Amino acid sequence: MKILLARHGETPWNAEGRYQGRTDIPLSDIGIAQAQALGRRLADVRIDRAVASPLARAAQTARLALGEARAAMLTFDDGFLEIGHGDWEGLLTAEIAQRDPERLNAWRQAPDTVKMPGPGGESLQDVETRAWAALTRACAGLGAEDVLLVVAHDAVNRVLLARLLGIPLVRVWDFRQAPATLNLLEGPSVDALEVVRLNDCTHHTPLFGEAKHRAL
Repeated sequence: MKILLARHGETPWNAEGRYQGRTDIPLSDIGIAQAQALGRRLADVRIDRAVASPLARAAQTARLALGEARAAMLTFDDGFLEIGHGDWEGLLTAEIAQRDPERLNAWRQAPDTVKMPGPGGESLQDVETRAWAALTRACAGLGAEDVLLVVAHDAVNRVLLARLLGIPLVRVWDFRQAPATLNLLEGPSVDALEVVRLNDCTHHTPLFGEAKHRAL
């Protein structure tokens, strides 16, 4: 099977460096253009199944990536929701640095030790557990040549890729997930996938042109 693991396009909060988590922020004009570029790249690519996070930014990216002719195949799974940032949601990094500096430092240096504060706050392990279960559900019944499109979020993609690469969660910042990026996974089963492409966003960004967001 082949899995196209994508991230949603940019939102206004991404551009501002504001933590959005489960807050349902739509794509910005730039994010829409990024998702449309992803759609052009995938226009001639076989896709047999498509599953996305139900948050608007992921759902909109998935629909634009699929195009009108294939949009009806899209389904949703809460397991692909972005990490719940709890009390951090809606805050800029600078605001968190003032209110919760020790946890923010741990998030940067030892993210595997952090559980987000307040109601709905999650850890990376929480995200990995539910996202891996969602990926397993999405792959169920796929044939050897079938192609699955998954559109999710930065933290979700990172923990899934870390698991596949055998990288501990403390190292999730060692690679990036650009807006509307593509990762290609291939293998005979969900437990035997190889990472073939990582953070491929050449459909909308020059080789040295990727913007680094200030949140997550």
